[in-house]
Amino acid sequence: MSEQQRLCPLADIPEGEARGFEFGRKSVVAVVRDGQLRTYLNWCPHLGIDLNFMPDEFLDMDRQFLMCANHGALFEIETGECLSGPCQGESLVPVPHEIRDGDIWVTLVEPPL
Repeated sequence: MSEQQRLCPLADIPEGEARGFEFGRKSVVAVVRDGQLRTYLNWCPHLGIDLNFMPDEFLDMDRQFLMCANHGALFEIETGECLSGPCQGESLVPVPHEIRDGDIWVTLVEPPL
């Protein structure tokens, strides 16, 4: 059964920034780039751990890619595909989202087994 959760107002995530959201044992990262919102599970396909080691720290130094803080894997923001690192060729798990009355709502999904 899919569970919908409200993240925050879309306006709370500035262009070029990423934020994390916790829902019990599930975590979501939301990032806005070029005016487009992307949402993924905060889950590295290499080790099955959170991407960030500090709150809302998901982007590389140049702010061009999502990055796993554990081993430096870089993920394309637009697709979630890992472009470098031990999980190269794998992808982040997309989380379906919609904007309702200016708020971001996501449908929580499970990470792969």
